Amino acid sequence: MYLKYYGLKEPPFDLTPNPRFLFFSANHREAFNHLGYGIRERKGFVQLTGEAGAGKTTVCRAMLETLGESWASSFIFNPPADPDLLLKAIAIEFGLDVAGLDALQTRAALNEFLIEQAAADREAVLILDEAQNLSNEMLEHVRLLSNLETEDRKLLQIVLLGQPELRERLDHPKLRQLRQRITVRYHLPALTRAEVWPYIEHRLVVSGATGTFYFTAGALWRIYQYSRGVPRLINAVCDKSLLAGYADQRNGIDYRAVGRAIRELEGRISV
Repeated sequence: MYLKYYGLKEPPFDLTPNPRFLFFSANHREAFNHLGYGIRERKGFVQLTGEAGAGKTTVCRAMLETLGESWASSFIFNPPADPDLLLKAIAIEFGLDVAGLDALQTRAALNEFLIEQAAADREAVLILDEAQNLSNEMLEHVRLLSNLETEDRKLLQIVLLGQPELRERLDHPKLRQLRQRITVRYHLPALTRAEVWPYIEHRLVVSGATGTFYFTAGALWRIYQYSRGVPRLINAVCDKSLLAGYADQRNGIDYRAVGRAIRELEGRISV
């Protein structure tokens, strides 16, 4: 609705994890580098944690885009609670036709695929998002997937993405073997107050902004106070703020426009 008014080509604050909009704060760059190192160096397991909306999925998608055609990937957003269904979901994401196969046949098909990948000097990576929701039993099944290997190499690199609870879960004694296999870990914090405007500006520029409107210092302060630097919350309040500015036919986004946006997001009369 407000795109034409602000001269934008696409929504700047969409909530989908689009790598084109990834803002490389110092911490996001570090998370990106950790993922790349763990995957390319065949470290087996890589763990990336952070608060909901911190940008973990976006960072991971951006990393996958750099791997090139020599890598096959299976990205599971919300892993099912059943191990057989998880195995089938992984195989399907790798492009395998496992319809009608039981768990043993699916595992055999996956193993054959991974061996063929290795024979062709290709690699495979599995990404499990929202991994904090997996039970101890399911996490143990994931560990067993890492046993797929030849005499000299692991056939599958595994990335666990999750909220901070994942770190606590992995401290459980029953998950000791899995924890020992995770050699690359990084926790992605929220943006600092100083990074909020560069983040907003980056997304506006990617969307086609030409600098014809602005966010005041008061607006940025209120955005940070509301979001605490979490990118997903920044996106939500900025989107509503631009809509509020459009409704009032304003070129700039000020403290009051952000307040109106927050009231709409929270369903409150005053903030």
